[in-house]
Amino acid sequence: MKRTVTVVTLLFAFSLMALAHGKEKHVMGTVTSISDTSITVETTAKKSVAVDVSDETKFEKSGAAATLKDLKVGEKVVIHADVSGDKLVANEIHFGAKAKSMEGMKGMEGMDHK
Repeated sequence: MKRTVTVVTLLFAFSLMALAHGKEKHVMGTVTSISDTSITVETTAKKSVAVDVSDETKFEKSGAAATLKDLKVGEKVVIHADVSGDKLVANEIHFGAKAKSMEGMKGMEGMDHK
């Protein structure tokens, strides 16, 4: 019985994690340009991707809260974005030391999380 409860609990936790990402896309790479409304990134696959930012976009530099003004061209980023029509809109943008450590996730950018 104890084992069944543990298995059911783990399955529930994994399903919640999958739902939390919805149809979110991940963009990882180096910032090539920044404007007040978007960020362009050269991905690890050498593609240029523009991602819009909004008032709701959260920025995190090395694990601490940051702003768009803290982000610089040339920095490595990991962006979690929603698809809105034919555009990507950033929910979260991570950069700094923590984002660099996420480079081990190469090959995952653009993956749907369902």
